[in-house]
Amino acid sequence: MYKVKVYVTLKESVLDPQGNAVKNSLHSLSYNEVEEVRIGKYMELTIGGSTENVEKRIEEMCERLLANTVIEDYRYEIEEVVSQ
Repeated sequence: MYKVKVYVTLKESVLDPQGNAVKNSLHSLSYNEVEEVRIGKYMELTIGGSTENVEKRIEEMCERLLANTVIEDYRYEIEEVVSQ
């Protein structure tokens, strides 16, 4: 069994209005040292059953559903979970 952490973020070239809104709110609370905020998504998947080609399957999931690859980048971390 594997635990997969998936991080999805907007590509650098894509404007992030939600991030800008958060930055402006932080500035209004006097956190003026914040220069940029980018908003993203974090997901945890637990993968069981057949564990062959886990990386290939995760890539497919990200490409087909979890990330909009036109405007988003993604990365992931895979941990093997040891059953006790």
